[in-house]
Amino acid sequence: MNESPAAVLAGDGTPRRITVVAAGLSDPSSTRLLADRLAAATRAALDVLGVSCAIEFVELRPLARDIAAHLVTGYPPPALATALGAVEGCEALIVVTPVFTASYSGLFKSFFDLVENTALTGRPVLIAATGGTSRHSLVLEHALRPMFAYLRAVVVPTGVYAATTDWGNSGDPYTEELPRRIGRSAAELAALLAPGTPLAGGPASPAPDGDEEVVSFERHLEAVRARPARR
Repeated sequence: MNESPAAVLAGDGTPRRITVVAAGLSDPSSTRLLADRLAAATRAALDVLGVSCAIEFVELRPLARDIAAHLVTGYPPPALATALGAVEGCEALIVVTPVFTASYSGLFKSFFDLVENTALTGRPVLIAATGGTSRHSLVLEHALRPMFAYLRAVVVPTGVYAATTDWGNSGDPYTEELPRRIGRSAAELAALLAPGTPLAGGPASPAPDGDEEVVSFERHLEAVRARPARR
């Protein structure tokens, strides 16, 4: 995990804490490249709104062994504990995963399996993915968005998928379409973080699961049987 000095914005007001999770498995990786572009675009969008932010990056590749150890022991090694703290304590998330077999990577899923299941309640999340072909682009809608919806996060409307063909060949990874999607999703995330925009919950949100009662099927059946018969 490292902090990008260029991502800490100057400006008035309390800096918004944004954590970027990149699950790329190579170095360098297009996943990290997309994460960098999204972070920069979000920073720029917040700058326009007069909001400062501090952006922290969490790379999952160096944490792969720690994630596996935590899954089998129940205890996070120090580096992983710091990463989980960065995710659970931030005000917004940007998450980027490579696509394997039409879904997010196992490393990405395993990491978020370790995040407290109420920690992201109401938290704005920008979802993004990279893959070899545009055929995987719906992974945002059938895999990432449902997962963060389950975690009760607020997923921005525009997700960003970047296939190999979206990156240029001349050294500049931008095409016209990809930066447009990056800019639109970053603007949506920035709007959720701007002053006067209430955040729906956050790190201190209560755990709704503990207050909800799951009514068993037997009780539903008893209630139906207790109703007077209609004539």
